Amino acid sequence: MNKIIAIVGMCGVGKSVACEFLENTGYQKVYFGGVTMEKLKEEGLDVTPENEKMMRERLRSELGMGAYAKVLLPKIKELSEESNVVLDGLYSWDELKILKEEFGEAITVICVIADRALRYERLAKRDVRPFTNEEAMHRDMSEIENLAKGGPIAYADYYILNNGNIEEFEIRLKEILDDLGFTRKYTK
Repeated sequence: MNKIIAIVGMCGVGKSVACEFLENTGYQKVYFGGVTMEKLKEEGLDVTPENEKMMRERLRSELGMGAYAKVLLPKIKELSEESNVVLDGLYSWDELKILKEEFGEAITVICVIADRALRYERLAKRDVRPFTNEEAMHRDMSEIENLAKGGPIAYADYYILNNGNIEEFEIRLKEILDDLGFTRKYTK
């Protein structure tokens, strides 16, 4: 079985940057947030932080805290038969338990962390869905309290402190990939 890497962490730590790096090394990406976006589109709702939060919480109230893993499991299985897979946006402890049960040791969890003030600064500057400090704080609280986001962060196999520059970040990612036995040449 090919490798499956789940990238976890709070909003603004650089999860998408890590996923993009892995995609550039040949990993196929499964974006958990895409489920939320698809559901909002189906219902004709605008993509706003409020609507995203509502949809995430609704999906989990209807399907349980492992909702996103349940919805995406067939896609992850299919992709992992052909290539390595990176999971962008795994949040809840139940999602991780479902994936660990299905894939066992083939799944590795990498947690990206950064100082909260730096995360909030990054979130305010991003082009897509920027957040004010207050919005970022509310999202943090909501994800911790309502989505059980802390479990995968606490249970990660590897950690990357992303308070520095992109070069330092990529060096740590390469160290982790090397530790996992990834032999492909890095394209970045």
